Amino acid sequence: MFPMRIDEERARSLFGAARVVRLATVDGEGRPHLVPVVFALQGEVVVLAVDRKPKRSTNLKRLRNIAVNPSVTLLADHYDENWAQLWWVRADGKARVLSGAEAVEPLGWLTAKYSQYLLEPPPGPVMWIDVSVWRGWAAIG
Repeated sequence: MFPMRIDEERARSLFGAARVVRLATVDGEGRPHLVPVVFALQGEVVVLAVDRKPKRSTNLKRLRNIAVNPSVTLLADHYDENWAQLWWVRADGKARVLSGAEAVEPLGWLTAKYSQYLLEPPPGPVMWIDVSVWRGWAAIG
């Protein structure tokens, strides 16, 4: 098995096909916050939304963190007992929070990817992430 960096095109392809990624944000004190999220990818943009799943509050830490520090990282990965199948992709970018009319199209991207949202679309807000760097690795067996 020979590990190998993957190019941006393959990285985007693997990332876009993933069903869940991890979103890392940082608060104003420099403390990291990591959560699994569902998402949609369109070109160099990743979107995710606050959905209806139970949460303690709609004032989510990820939203508060983005307000003070818009730099975020998303990580998609695949684990397999056959280590020749391992890969990961990291997308680094800047996030902003959308609401109202500007969130309609991105919410459509999410609904197209996740049929669960057909019955209960996410109320939002939507996080829009402009990806500036794609990095990835895959095991080549």
